[in-house]
Amino acid sequence: MVFSSAIFLFLFLPFVLLGHWLVGRRLRNIFLLSASLIFYAWGEGAYVLMMLLSIACNYAFGRILDDPLLQGQFRKRRKLLLFFMLLANLLPLFYFKYYTFFLNNFSSLFGNNSDLISASSDIHLPIGISFFTFQAMSYLIDVYRKVNKAQRSVLAVGLYISLFPQLIAGPIVRYSSVAEQLKSRIQSIALFSSGVERFIYGLAKKMLIANQLGYVADAVFALPSAELTFTTAWLGVLCYTLQIYFDFSGYSDMAIGLGRMLGFRFQENFNFPYIATSIREFWHRWHISLSSWFRDYVYIPLGGNRYGKLTTTRNLIIVYLVCGLWHGASWNFIIWGLLHGAFLALERGSWGKVLHSLPRVFQHMYVSVVILSTFVFFRAETLNSSLGYLSAMFSWDNSLAVHTRIAIELDIEFYLTLCSGILISTPIFGYVSSRLRNQQLTTSSGNCVATLSSHFFKITLLMMLLALASMEIANGSYNPFIYFRF
Repeated sequence: MVFSSAIFLFLFLPFVLLGHWLVGRRLRNIFLLSASLIFYAWGEGAYVLMMLLSIACNYAFGRILDDPLLQGQFRKRRKLLLFFMLLANLLPLFYFKYYTFFLNNFSSLFGNNSDLISASSDIHLPIGISFFTFQAMSYLIDVYRKVNKAQRSVLAVGLYISLFPQLIAGPIVRYSSVAEQLKSRIQSIALFSSGVERFIYGLAKKMLIANQLGYVADAVFALPSAELTFTTAWLGVLCYTLQIYFDFSGYSDMAIGLGRMLGFRFQENFNFPYIATSIREFWHRWHISLSSWFRDYVYIPLGGNRYGKLTTTRNLIIVYLVCGLWHGASWNFIIWGLLHGAFLALERGSWGKVLHSLPRVFQHMYVSVVILSTFVFFRAETLNSSLGYLSAMFSWDNSLAVHTRIAIELDIEFYLTLCSGILISTPIFGYVSSRLRNQQLTTSSGNCVATLSSHFFKITLLMMLLALASMEIANGSYNPFIYFRF
């Protein structure tokens, strides 16, 4: 069950919102925990038992790390205990997500055991396992670092790990950011209405832009490399680059909106990453909760940038190698991560000085080419298909014509969606609306009239977006869940 499904939108969500309001403040955490477990069990069935085991184990682990004995005479054993606790969280993730990948590569090196490979290919990947595993690990690390005290309520730990708004696609929520909210939350009409607004915008991003562009991207990437023309290849990766942004940021917007409806405030996860003028800035704007997680729990413990250029380069390569693997168990994701780590390392050297001396338009062009090119590895199914695709992108003598199978999909609706996606991926609409609002307030005969007209326009826009997105859902149109591999 995903946010862009009819069951969630018209059955599960109204039930949860109504129940959350009716049960009262004392029972809200129990109700939300039950709803979150039902949400996960709806899509994953018996795998909800694995989540319950994760909740029970991490609750116990936190209490053990916070035990007074480990603060005193057994203090030196805390690090060893933390290591085994983190390993206990990583083992299920490794088995479900990476066992087949490593077994296949091991078999190709040391002999092919078809029985083992056949058995491993049947392993099901539970949705959201990467997200709730990282959340549980951050909770334990923060207790170890004494950023937070261990939670005394197993219900609160359970709600933190399983809370359904951010369970399947993030953002990765730090325990420290919601610890007080788990105890008590102040709800208001203003917060609830802002949550509804944010959810609708996110749903519209997903259904009206990401899905429409994703359909064309899938069609292009399905073509054999030999049939790709220069124009078709660049069009396909442009559509995918916009698709993954609007899909991912749309889910984040929906999660943040749902959180607000329930009284939670989650951190922002995207900040217009495609306007970045360096890869370093891109990662400050893209999937912020993940990049900050790797910074605080991997990069800085490795030494960060404190021990010279070579150590910094090593640390960046390690972090983005792990980041690539986090996204999926394939060589494509590993190469994608390594390329980003390499560009980040280069930008910390002489190339970074050259880059910052260039006009902003050239900096932005550099980032655009890097992001579009590396996303080929992110989207393509195999390494060979990635290399073939890149060859078509940078073959200057290739045909400029769009492949006939793709050209028939390029109607006026597609071009409007593409142009809208490009514009909305920049802050231009926020800037223009802010200027118009300020101008209206200064030139209007009264602030009240300006405010009412602004509210009327916003409500009308939201109703239209919700209606259009609901029609797409009701029609059962193309609606992929691209985070399954994550």
